[in-house]
Amino acid sequence: MSYTFIVDRIPLNTPNSRRPGTKMTAETITIHNTANPTSTARNERGWLTNPSNTRTASYHYVVDSEHVIECIPQTEVAYHAGHSVGNRTSIGVEICESGDYAKTLENATKFVAVLLDARGWGVERLRRHFDWSGKNCPRKMNNDGVWSGWHAFKTAVQIELERLKGSYKMNPDDANTIIQTWIGPAWNFSQSEEDKRELNRLANELRKASDQPTV
Repeated sequence: MSYTFIVDRIPLNTPNSRRPGTKMTAETITIHNTANPTSTARNERGWLTNPSNTRTASYHYVVDSEHVIECIPQTEVAYHAGHSVGNRTSIGVEICESGDYAKTLENATKFVAVLLDARGWGVERLRRHFDWSGKNCPRKMNNDGVWSGWHAFKTAVQIELERLKGSYKMNPDDANTIIQTWIGPAWNFSQSEEDKRELNRLANELRKASDQPTV
């Protein structure tokens, strides 16, 4: 495993009802960026119980380049979607923006695939924060304004999910269409070398999955 999984749940009595304890039957998984370029997963978990935090917002998991931390059980409501239905039915996964973002995104890809696989779900169960509230989140997957990074992320999760099942084989034409339509434009619009490296890695994963040479 490329990350360390930590269970560090916030108490049920955490102020501002950040963990109300309301039971939830999840139907989707919602992806976020933390919108904090200096904060780690441990920082984000600490913020949930920081006395100076007056917000109700919370989430189930937070991911960085080293850790995945469970903050609230996925069988309970967390307030992350900005929409009552999303809060009541969706597992919230926060992706940190600090440090090695390419590695963080790789960890998020693998972890989300594990969540989907455990429930027998496919990538059609993935949602953006944007899908619930219209907020530009996960913002780093929308650098070009058309969500190319989001489509690339879903493709990467699909590849990992199929690898977990031991049955993945992609058609080269489909792989090249995804690279040209989504990953290429995202690479062109990205201003971060880390993001570009991650997009290049995803493109090469598609090439490998379809028996094409990497570049």
